[in-house]
Amino acid sequence: MNRSPRLMLLLRTLQAAGGLFVAAFGIYLTIQANIGLAPWDALNMGLSRCFGVSYGTASIVLSIFAVAADLLLGERIGMGTLLDAVLVGLSIDLFTALELVPLQTSLPASLAVLILGLFIVAFGQLIYMRSALCCGPRDSLLVALGKRMRRLPIGMVNVMLLGVVICAAWLLKGPIGVGTLVSVFGLGATMQAVFRLFRFEPRDVRHTDFLEMGRLLCGRAAPQDQKV
Repeated sequence: MNRSPRLMLLLRTLQAAGGLFVAAFGIYLTIQANIGLAPWDALNMGLSRCFGVSYGTASIVLSIFAVAADLLLGERIGMGTLLDAVLVGLSIDLFTALELVPLQTSLPASLAVLILGLFIVAFGQLIYMRSALCCGPRDSLLVALGKRMRRLPIGMVNVMLLGVVICAAWLLKGPIGVGTLVSVFGLGATMQAVFRLFRFEPRDVRHTDFLEMGRLLCGRAAPQDQKV
């Protein structure tokens, strides 16, 4: 049964939002692991402490700067970018307020929660990237760099990017610990494992940006197949 372009866009938007909500819960778990945040989260927390704002606010501000870098690198900006910039930070604030998972105090439990969180993050990324509505600010940066280093697996590119991020977090006195170092390699490894399991290559996705989305909503262009 053929579906209208508008309905397809709505379904893809819901898919992107759902995937980001899942990824946000994974990030929340890495925070509750309490052995050092993941690199981007440590940077967000460092900004939060330096400027006296909430984690979610710091995440949104950092996302704005990342979007600027994405545009300079020629990446498309679309609904997925906007949802990522706003939804992830606010979702983490929500999970924190609800106190869904207690702060871990033992190393074995902390490592288990951290690793579970990393896999949930990777799975959430898979869901929302497959919607092909453009990547979030940080993932667009990863994809842009990955396109320029095609010979390297996307997971390895992620490790290199996170290495730079962790240096910035350290300069801002973000909470860096064992979990932060584990996450530098763990985020790349779990992303590579999950993406390979589902045969997904984010660098090959043909995204629908805001301009093309507007044309589809106005009925001026036919939806293009997304290479996933």
